[in-house]
Amino acid sequence: MQLRRTSLHEDQIHQLLSNSRRSEALRQLNETGGTIPLRDLSDRLASQESGTSPPPQKVRESVYNSLHQTHLPKLEELGVVEYDREQRVVRLRKHAREVDLYMEVVTKHGVTWSEIYRGLAVLSLLTVLGSLLDYPGVGSVDTVLWTSLFLALFAILSLYQLWTTRYLIFPEIRNWWKSGDD
Repeated sequence: MQLRRTSLHEDQIHQLLSNSRRSEALRQLNETGGTIPLRDLSDRLASQESGTSPPPQKVRESVYNSLHQTHLPKLEELGVVEYDREQRVVRLRKHAREVDLYMEVVTKHGVTWSEIYRGLAVLSLLTVLGSLLDYPGVGSVDTVLWTSLFLALFAILSLYQLWTTRYLIFPEIRNWWKSGDD
């Protein structure tokens, strides 16, 4: 039984993500709020590929050209990004969310969100059980207080994760925010 329906076929998504420049370009777009000038995007990718900042001119040109001629048109064709060739600006579109579901979301500290949530779940379970069994230290605090504390931590983490990926999850926020700036 399939619970989530996507308009992109799984093979298309895997093909998009099989190229490191495309997948890294999507990561960079996610980190910058969903919009980035092509020059900045190519500089970031070139720095990452070369391991130097600023990257060598030849690497920067190679990345820029491959993004402009190959990778961005492919992502645009599938509705993952919008590439404004005149202004040289790249924006995430609605299908970016579908692709993102296939990418393991890693925080800037190198830990995935699923690992964070699993770790917090195990810690909360052990703490609440320790409180119920009157384990020294945690048993002196009421179980309801521990439960409330961990529920609040889950809520705070969830809000933080939503905030850091707000432009990907809620693209209409970006449009609303931009219209308020005028």
